[in-house]
Amino acid sequence: MADRPMDMIRLDFDNLMAPGLSGGVEADEFAGGMAEAFGRAHAHVEAQRATGVLGFLDLPYAQESGQQAQKLADGFAQWFEDVVVLGIGGSGLGAKAVRDALLGPYWNDRSADGRDEYPRLHVIDNPDPDTMLGLLQRVDVAKTLFNVVSKSGATAETMAQYLVVRDAVERAVGAEHARGHFLFTTDPVGGALRRIGDAEGIPMLAVPPNVGGRFSVLSAVGVFPAAVCGIDTGELLAGAAAMAERCRSGRLAENPAGVLATLLHDAERAQGRSVHVLMPYSDRLRSVALWFQQLWAESLGKAKNLDGVLTPTGPTPVPALGASDQHSFLQLMMEGPDDKVVLFIEVEDHGPDAVIPKRHPEMSEFAYLGGHSLGELMNTERRATAEALRQQGRPNATLYVPRITPATLGQLFMLWQIATVYAGALYRVDPLDQPGVELSKKLTYGLMGRVGAPRPAMREPDPRWRI
Repeated sequence: MADRPMDMIRLDFDNLMAPGLSGGVEADEFAGGMAEAFGRAHAHVEAQRATGVLGFLDLPYAQESGQQAQKLADGFAQWFEDVVVLGIGGSGLGAKAVRDALLGPYWNDRSADGRDEYPRLHVIDNPDPDTMLGLLQRVDVAKTLFNVVSKSGATAETMAQYLVVRDAVERAVGAEHARGHFLFTTDPVGGALRRIGDAEGIPMLAVPPNVGGRFSVLSAVGVFPAAVCGIDTGELLAGAAAMAERCRSGRLAENPAGVLATLLHDAERAQGRSVHVLMPYSDRLRSVALWFQQLWAESLGKAKNLDGVLTPTGPTPVPALGASDQHSFLQLMMEGPDDKVVLFIEVEDHGPDAVIPKRHPEMSEFAYLGGHSLGELMNTERRATAEALRQQGRPNATLYVPRITPATLGQLFMLWQIATVYAGALYRVDPLDQPGVELSKKLTYGLMGRVGAPRPAMREPDPRWRI
């Protein structure tokens, strides 16, 4: 990184603006009312920052915690063939996004030499028995580290996974050696995992109290899995810091996160376009779109505003993948209800590329492809799809990623996290809580017999409506 300037992500939102887009946002509106609304949102977010509740903004500068994660990663990488992350929601999606983007889709299939002797990395973010039992059959448990990620230490799905895995580890290596196969990432002070770790001497990494799960990818939650596989986490955090600085400006036209939040808020509120599609043209960034889905949905989907007034709010995020979804979802985006905004991600330099051979010159149906490359085809299809949508009057914007590196991935994470809190201010909701998921948790606790959780009365389905 010291030998070259950092590659910076660029945002092109011309296809959201008039006159390029029929019915798009007028320049005067963008510079006037929208800029004023963003100024108020920016002031609100800065006030929140001053109170310390936006802990994710501090993560790129948290050197001590980063060094601790790196130290543990360096040690564990030498001893284990596989590392398994157990965590759901933000405790797993971020690690998946980092793994898939920076290690590539076939990391776990490479030989040890092909991985430079770093371990394989698995993320199990659902308590599906097929997946869990399949993993335990796939790995050598005696040579596997399990990173249990739960800030509260009480997440039902993750703790169930832990109990299953703990039993498997003890059968493989004996109860007295089992603790050496675990790392806990949890609350720095309390919680069940913290108590187990303290009692058994299991190493632990902390999730800062002011960092929620869906904002935790740049904490030990995402940094440790990255570091244990040899990813340059310093570069990841440096990229995030660079984007955070770009997004400090109170002037809308200078703030990429502000532009995203403001235009998407306007698209939903003023134009009725409530479906926000994130569509990277890169298999390696597919999991980033899934990470975005949780971030946008859980942060902005709220029943009440900041005044406590009941006013159900929130756009619907949808992950997609180019060019695959041009053959499934694009028809709906082009000709279905005009309720969508599409946000493309284009990787400008795919790195090593596959040149398409010049063969069958007599076949006009595909001879034209010869001499081009697969990366060129992907980016051409992205441009063609954006233009097709524009011609149809369907708004879209593009994030240009120069290359997929730790630094550009860090920028992407920080850009969307900051855009989320700006959007929360524009919608006048709290983007940091998630009260809507609590009822389901309470019902699960009661049905599974947790102490102190009363068994709920569940309505039985009407037999008339079963066939």
